[in-house]
Amino acid sequence: MTTPAGATPAPNGSMPTYLGMPSFPSAARTAVADSQLRRNLTHATTAIRAKRANVVRELDDWEELRQAGKAIKEHTLANLDTYLLRLEESVTSAGGHVHWARDAAEANAIAIDLIKRKNADKAVKSKSMTTQEAGLNEALAQNGIQAIETDLAELIVQLGDDLPSHILVPAIHKNRAEIGDLFRRTISEAPGDLADDPPSLTATARAHLRGEFLDAKVGISGANFAVADTGSLVVVESEGNGRMCLTLPDTLISFVGIEKIIPSWRDLEVFLALLPRSSTAERMNPYTTIWSGVANADGPREFHLILLDNGRTATLADETGRQALRCIRCSACLNVCPVYERAGGHAYGSPYPGPIGAILSPQLRGMTSPADASLPFASSLCGACYEVCPVAINIPEALVHLRARAVQSQPHYPERIFFSLAASILSSPGRMAFAQRLGSLAGSAVARRKGRIRRLPPPLSAWTDTRDAPAPPPESFRAWWSRTRGGAR
Repeated sequence: MTTPAGATPAPNGSMPTYLGMPSFPSAARTAVADSQLRRNLTHATTAIRAKRANVVRELDDWEELRQAGKAIKEHTLANLDTYLLRLEESVTSAGGHVHWARDAAEANAIAIDLIKRKNADKAVKSKSMTTQEAGLNEALAQNGIQAIETDLAELIVQLGDDLPSHILVPAIHKNRAEIGDLFRRTISEAPGDLADDPPSLTATARAHLRGEFLDAKVGISGANFAVADTGSLVVVESEGNGRMCLTLPDTLISFVGIEKIIPSWRDLEVFLALLPRSSTAERMNPYTTIWSGVANADGPREFHLILLDNGRTATLADETGRQALRCIRCSACLNVCPVYERAGGHAYGSPYPGPIGAILSPQLRGMTSPADASLPFASSLCGACYEVCPVAINIPEALVHLRARAVQSQPHYPERIFFSLAASILSSPGRMAFAQRLGSLAGSAVARRKGRIRRLPPPLSAWTDTRDAPAPPPESFRAWWSRTRGGAR
């Protein structure tokens, strides 16, 4: 596969940027104009929301589980250095090899070197957000190595020379008819009369991938969790392709963010109850694969764990923003977000879309570009994301915190100018009275009907382009008080 046309190289070896990348408002404006995209997103997220709510209601202790997950993650992050060293020792004792990568470029270079040592020109991949973050597929392609996505949705994205738009369902922006047409055009094993129903599409993908699994020398994965006490890595999935990648190739390379670590098996029990219900709306995942190092009679003969920082240490230093590192990539926040449902994942310009991406991506990449500085504003702050998060990440709180950072980093930011002007007016009774009189006069001039202002000139048009504004009343409270109380203040 070629590098997707919408992906641009990662600056300084960090996370790649999608779409070139304009700021979120510009990208979202284009996405919202696509009516088919909106229909696809609404259909999918509505169904997932309803199923998730049903399975969560089955547990009387859901809130206790949620708080337990939060507490485990908070404890681990507070003692991350200790648990990382324990993980390294455990993996090494089990016959694995641990590599430390400061950024995406370093992690990709390690993987490329390992694959070349095996004289391999391709690798099968299970679904991995961390490899997307690192831009691994593009880095491999630049070095003559083909990355073969084996997750059905990731395969759809790859065959379409596209980009993922959802954490759990990367091809959520496609419907079955579009996928059927894509398979007929790109998969040689696809029958000419391929139907658009899920069993037919899945069977075609299976036939296409089976030979790749059997021939692969190298497998690449991520991990949902890494257990420090035993050096065990855990992958949960619904299709079984991940298990094929994890067990068939002789060499396995796993990309894992340093925040994915948990202390013990007892902690894993909590997350195996939280994650399936929050992500796929299942009581448990059909496939939960756990491995510790290598074994002579089973699985790969060589295992390499690449532990990736890539901005996580810097994020950990922010007391408010660090809660984003608790994320277990369930995608529940995307499925309830009204902004994501209308704009889709590509508009966020990051492998991590939706509410969690709006607080995670700017911290991992930094907020120096207009694209990253715009992401914390890609939210209505309705709070639905916080309510469904299985590890209780207060995303609205983090969004407001990052908005403040965005404003503080730009001395001429419009909001800074506006609030400085407001402070000047509110601190002076005379200026306040003048502003109220001016507002009443202006309001009567621009209000059209029912006391509503339909259109305002730039930059205030950014508000009235999508909503009406209430017109100031003809008489302010100050003026009414002065008139009825004889000028008393």
